[in-house]
Amino acid sequence: MGSVLVTGGCGFIGSEFVRQWMARESSNVVNLDKLTYAGNLHSLEEIAANPRYTFVHGDIADERCLKEIFQEHQPAAIINFAAESHVDRSIDGPEEFVRTNVLGTCRLLEEAKKYWSSLPEGDIAKFRFIHVSTDEVYGSLGAEGLFTESTAYKPNSPYSASKAASDHFVRAYHQTYGFPSITTNCSNNYGPFQYPEKLIPLTILNCLEGKSLPVYGDGKQVRDWLHVSDHCRAIRTVLHKGRVGEVYNVGGGSELENITVVHHICEAVDELAAPNHRPCSKLIKYVTDRPGHDRRYAISYEKISAELGWQPDISFAEGIKSTVQWYLARQDWVDGIRTGGYRGHRLGLDKKQRHETAPMS
Repeated sequence: MGSVLVTGGCGFIGSEFVRQWMARESSNVVNLDKLTYAGNLHSLEEIAANPRYTFVHGDIADERCLKEIFQEHQPAAIINFAAESHVDRSIDGPEEFVRTNVLGTCRLLEEAKKYWSSLPEGDIAKFRFIHVSTDEVYGSLGAEGLFTESTAYKPNSPYSASKAASDHFVRAYHQTYGFPSITTNCSNNYGPFQYPEKLIPLTILNCLEGKSLPVYGDGKQVRDWLHVSDHCRAIRTVLHKGRVGEVYNVGGGSELENITVVHHICEAVDELAAPNHRPCSKLIKYVTDRPGHDRRYAISYEKISAELGWQPDISFAEGIKSTVQWYLARQDWVDGIRTGGYRGHRLGLDKKQRHETAPMS
């Protein structure tokens, strides 16, 4: 395969994909990233000097930037990770999510379509556009059942609404123009290099520092947890083997209540870091729930398993322990994040409630 263009490759999932691609594939990577608050060049220090890797500081909504990348690097595939992804931030400011997730994806699709249609016939047939999305587009499940690829969309937050819109545009470009796209919808990711506004990294850091561990509502919201390494392996599988025009759900097979996840983290920090304030579970504090908080997500990965032979390898017990170990060992990375202005404060509620330092999921 020729070079791949990865958009949002300095983010949590995107950077894991880039590192994984550089380690296990032979072709070049071009990483286009706007370097917003969650984009971090330090997450790719280990491959930054590799001649197979190119970083471009730019925006997927920038027509000129995209044209220059297509002309210079002639990618054989595009993996679109670029997105605003934090639900609480979308509650505070929905328009930025529309600009990036909807308008940006539309611009990327349009320029990619123009580039694709100009390729030689053999290259046209080989080209792929992988759009990385979320299970949150499906809304909230009841006590039973799983999201499948045929589940109707029912987004409940500005974030999930913006991702749903981008998914629909990807599908429309395939149906209307024959554009060779594939969409993946994943469950909640966790692992190294995750920006510490999300439930797992923020809980780890608060445990280490002896800060309160606020839990939304009753803490019984259920999520399916997927290690970021397994997720990126799934995307590589879809790129190589997936059928054009299809959707593949990617899940971790690890359904857990949020409060259970917090307890797992507390136990791991107690064991691995042995802070003076242990047990860390005594730091748990229940706080006001997030507006419109989906109660349960659970995803079936039967299709990608049956068709493409992928399944998750990393259990939650194994993954959460290794994730805690990583944050213990990478205080330098954490310190670099915190110089950017995020201090663990809560987003997505009114000003009276902003004093609550809360992880989300």
